[in-house]
Amino acid sequence: MQILWLLLTLLPLVYSNFVNNTENLLWGAYRPNLYFGLRPRLPQSLMTGLVWFGTQNYQSIAKARHACDQGDGLDSYTWTHFDPRQGGVQILQDSQNNVEITTELLKVPGGSHGGSWVARIKGTPINPMYPSRISTIFYLGLEGLGGVDMVTDESENGIDGPVEFSGTTPDLGDFTIRIVDAPDNEAVTTGPHSEAFEERLGKTHLAGLRLPPGQLWTAKDHIIQSIVNRASPIVEKYHTAEQAPDPSFILQLPDDILTASNLFAVQKSFEGEFQFDVFFESASANQTFDASTIDEGIAAIVASFDSRFEETFPIPSSYAANDVTRLKSFSKAITSNLFGGIGYFYGTSIVDKGFAYEWDQDDEIDDEDDGQNGARLTEPRALLTATPSRSFFPRGFYWDEGFHLLHIGAWDPELSLEILKDWIKLIDDNGWVAREQILGEEARSRVPVQFQTQVPTFANPPTLTMAVTAIIKQFNAAHDGPSAADLGMDYGMGGQMPLAGNPKSSAALDRTAVQSGLRDMYKPLKRHYEWFRRTQRGQIKQYGRRARSRTEGYRWRGRSEAHVLTSGMDDYPRGPPHAGELHLDLISWMGFFTRTMKDFAQFIDEEEDAASFAEIELAIINNIDDLHWDEENEMYCDVGIDSDDESTHICHAGYVSLFPFMLSLLPPDSQHLGPILDMLHDPEQLWSEYGIRSLSKSHPEFGQGENYWKGPIWVQINYMVLGALHNTYAREEGPFQERAREMYEELRRNVVNNVFKEYQRTGYVWEQYDALTGEGRRSHPFTGWTSLITLILAEKY
Repeated sequence: MQILWLLLTLLPLVYSNFVNNTENLLWGAYRPNLYFGLRPRLPQSLMTGLVWFGTQNYQSIAKARHACDQGDGLDSYTWTHFDPRQGGVQILQDSQNNVEITTELLKVPGGSHGGSWVARIKGTPINPMYPSRISTIFYLGLEGLGGVDMVTDESENGIDGPVEFSGTTPDLGDFTIRIVDAPDNEAVTTGPHSEAFEERLGKTHLAGLRLPPGQLWTAKDHIIQSIVNRASPIVEKYHTAEQAPDPSFILQLPDDILTASNLFAVQKSFEGEFQFDVFFESASANQTFDASTIDEGIAAIVASFDSRFEETFPIPSSYAANDVTRLKSFSKAITSNLFGGIGYFYGTSIVDKGFAYEWDQDDEIDDEDDGQNGARLTEPRALLTATPSRSFFPRGFYWDEGFHLLHIGAWDPELSLEILKDWIKLIDDNGWVAREQILGEEARSRVPVQFQTQVPTFANPPTLTMAVTAIIKQFNAAHDGPSAADLGMDYGMGGQMPLAGNPKSSAALDRTAVQSGLRDMYKPLKRHYEWFRRTQRGQIKQYGRRARSRTEGYRWRGRSEAHVLTSGMDDYPRGPPHAGELHLDLISWMGFFTRTMKDFAQFIDEEEDAASFAEIELAIINNIDDLHWDEENEMYCDVGIDSDDESTHICHAGYVSLFPFMLSLLPPDSQHLGPILDMLHDPEQLWSEYGIRSLSKSHPEFGQGENYWKGPIWVQINYMVLGALHNTYAREEGPFQERAREMYEELRRNVVNNVFKEYQRTGYVWEQYDALTGEGRRSHPFTGWTSLITLILAEKY
């Protein structure tokens, strides 16, 4: 029981410091693109991963599982409980191989090198009436300074018993890794020609390989090739036999360890249920673990997680649900999978400083161009970030990350701050940050070539500002006396957020400490804000447009004829590309960004800046009405240039039309609010029993073409709508208060019920949902911003 006492004592302590407690974030499941893989938060160091394949036939090795891939056809895979500081439990359903694999990870603090960890991999047949024959490969590799050696004596026919490695690096210090079987594991040992392989059956097989620098991410390919190279001549011997040997007899690693190996693979083959443990023990921690460590430790983690989840993300008693227990499990799973999708990335990216579409070429932003035209590799950069989808988008996306941080920050404010800091560090001297963070060859391997290059005049919705707003308001709420609920604490768009159940929250710190932590981010964020105002500026005077401000108009650079990728809403209908366009969503984001910078400046006592931001905020809000409101259509619209070279409104009822409302830029008594709510609640336009559609059902382009943002329902936009309804228009007095309240309750039920229903039906949450049927569409699992369902359930906007 000693380890259980240790964990119950230490687990709460990892939350005790809001600003500086980052050592226990060194290790994590920071390879979210893999079904299971660990690495430290270090540029070049130790990396591990899990590979498995069925041995029911020889072809199954070609479908070995490793990187998350929708093409693998897994029934589902999700962390059911996961905290980046503690570890957790993941369940992977692979019916093609008739196995349910559970991975458990336990992080144990201690020592001076980031602590130790224990992992357990276990499998159970999904259908016990059919065979379940699985071969697993756990690998570990090292890049950079240091080395790893195998301690266990080599054997040409495999090893009985545990396998041990020792290693050292400058950052991890000395460590050992032990891989230990459970006592009841069984392997296939009988069958045709078994006598010819008797010496190797039921044993652990290994390979030690030497990979070039920077290629450790290709470990699986080299490991599988090693198996195939050994197996091919053996299979050839039996090609005329009536019965071939069982594949598990032949599909084995060669038990060769090359000199100066930097990649070690450990293979175990099983029949039926199986289990093995991996122990990473940091020498400076001076701790040794066994199976009871993870038995007791995982039980403690699950109990701690469940208790804290109930406190942090409670489902209000007012929410009617037929099965609250299953709804809670669903909410825990999508939250855990968001946390399990946090990745650490390091490497170069590709940037082209000279590219511009013809309608962007006249922009007066030559100071951004240093003459280095053409695609070039940058210096390596590092980033800790959540990812939208482990299978399809396993990298950092600016548009998505602000929403991710709302959810992460509600659970662990410090972790949210650490991720935010990493993003802020990416802002360059001009104030630009790439909208996709494709860092290194491994990340680029998952991205089509045409999307790999980033352009320093292309923006993305500045959602990171949501996290900044949340941190400031969280601190203020903790120090002003009333509860967060009393204050309507805004976690992004005006919503409520608790202090994540931390024994010592931001309330334990004085204002000076928090100001110091945030002040370092202020200058680069201000530089980023100024970059937006400079590079995304739109034209007002040139077309005789009447507006109270002659400067506050904005246009997304980088659009093509058919797409405005930079807006985040790729194929949403817009007018023809033109240098005179003005985009409603962008000026709305700039209003929100300006409000955030005003609050930020006030918080760190930059009063002159705060006053300046307040003036700009007012000018933007005025210009939203002056430039973008269309009286005839009674909606906010983009602005374009017609065939007579005159300014005209481009109106497409849908998400873009809602931005001034969604970002709470309209006062509750605005005369425009009524028509917006009419459009929003009209089932022939945006309203559905599954959520708010991205484009009006009555629009001629509804459901046409790519149909990415031409009707499908997106959870993060519905979250924004719900936040505006609940925290502004249903809360503050105005002529539409009661209507906003009723729409909020109905929409919340619709969105939650549909995403939950589809999760139960398919085993996944999805990137988007069909506008007519509510069925999940496109990438899955998509536990990036779709996991906001947890915040919607708990009413934390």
